Amino acid sequence: MVTKAQLGKLGLFDAKVPRYTSYPTAPHFSRTVDSSKYTRWIRAIKPDARISLYVHVPFCRRLCWFCACRTQGTQTDKPVLAYLDTLKAELRMLAAHLPRGVRLSRLHWGGGTPTLLAPAMMEELAGAIRDVAPFTRETEFSVEIDPNEIDGPRLDALAAAGMNRASIGVQDFDETIQQSIGRLQSYEVTRQAVDEIRARGVTSLNCDILYGLPHQSRARITESVQKLLSLYPDRVALYGYAHVPWMAKRQQLIPSDALPTPEERLALYDTARRLFLWDHYTEIGIDHFATAEDGLSTARKTGRLRRNFQGYTDDTAEVLIGVGASAISRFPQGYAQNAPATGAHTAAIRAGQFSTTRGHEFTADDKMRSRMIEALMCDFRIDAAEIRERFSISGATLSGLLADTAQAFDGLLIHDETGLSIPPDARMLTRMIARSLDAYDLSKAGHSAAI
Repeated sequence: MVTKAQLGKLGLFDAKVPRYTSYPTAPHFSRTVDSSKYTRWIRAIKPDARISLYVHVPFCRRLCWFCACRTQGTQTDKPVLAYLDTLKAELRMLAAHLPRGVRLSRLHWGGGTPTLLAPAMMEELAGAIRDVAPFTRETEFSVEIDPNEIDGPRLDALAAAGMNRASIGVQDFDETIQQSIGRLQSYEVTRQAVDEIRARGVTSLNCDILYGLPHQSRARITESVQKLLSLYPDRVALYGYAHVPWMAKRQQLIPSDALPTPEERLALYDTARRLFLWDHYTEIGIDHFATAEDGLSTARKTGRLRRNFQGYTDDTAEVLIGVGASAISRFPQGYAQNAPATGAHTAAIRAGQFSTTRGHEFTADDKMRSRMIEALMCDFRIDAAEIRERFSISGATLSGLLADTAQAFDGLLIHDETGLSIPPDARMLTRMIARSLDAYDLSKAGHSAAI
């Protein structure tokens, strides 16, 4: 059994490591990827392919202090309407370059707060998307829903547009904690939103909850998780709060002296994890839980679990296109990110070109390491035969690489001729183990705590 002393010795309570929703991670993107390269990658998509689409709406009625997403506050619809026009123009440009027959595998509206769009705006955006790539019978359309910023007409519009999965950020139900992170959202308001969503035939529900928040204790997170379980979500993401005030200035409003220590964060995570497992949720990777019937559970069993910018997914599409300011796209050739600032993004689209400002073109080594890191994050195991078959690496070289990783973790990992695996009691080290396979310099990137 792995002890707390061993975890401390290996640096779990001090390390800052990536979440590995991409490889290489975003701090290593550069300006070598521009709008012309992005356009070529779009044109290279195979005809009749299934692609995924992410639409970023960077507006909120209020700015939560804990959030590190690229958002801006607005109390009027004027900037939102102007941004919607930009999105529609960007989608028309995308349609002009996409090969024939492309259809949607997944569609996700995120933000920000996409549910601050008025019903008519939602209808316009959904129609513009369908003009680019139609749905299939299997298309999953998910929307991030703020219970404080939703009503019947907007839910009607989303249901009519084809939404079949809703995602709700809970964070924590304790009022003291909510006050300290600038996010007031009662259980009653959340429960009502969930009931209204399901009343419209949307049966799939994701929820996010955070550990590591100020004033959080094992008793408080227990109560919040139990309330969350009463909503019967299909999937739950149990994320560690990333306190990065040097990146997200609004986090300076959070009382840092009330944040739990790394050792306390581990206890909070373990408390919440046990509650989900006791309620018969399947553990998915390092921070997700799902019901046995959910697609993530099936993907885990069949080896099809993947990791992307939204966390874990069962989406097998090779291409994910991000639309809107700061959105990131992933192609077989590499990553491409739109201009982060809304103004710069809008100016580029109005000038008739995509706003791509940076990204990364994959090398052969990137692809191999990306797959190994994803395998660890999803399956806690690297299959040596798969890596040798898919990538140009000799058995001796791969074995040496995996042996170096195993040696760095005090004998806790299992390394043999079949590959490398992480035993269950060492899985809290997964991000750190993945880091050992990262070929990029991580010293200058402001990543979050390992636990």
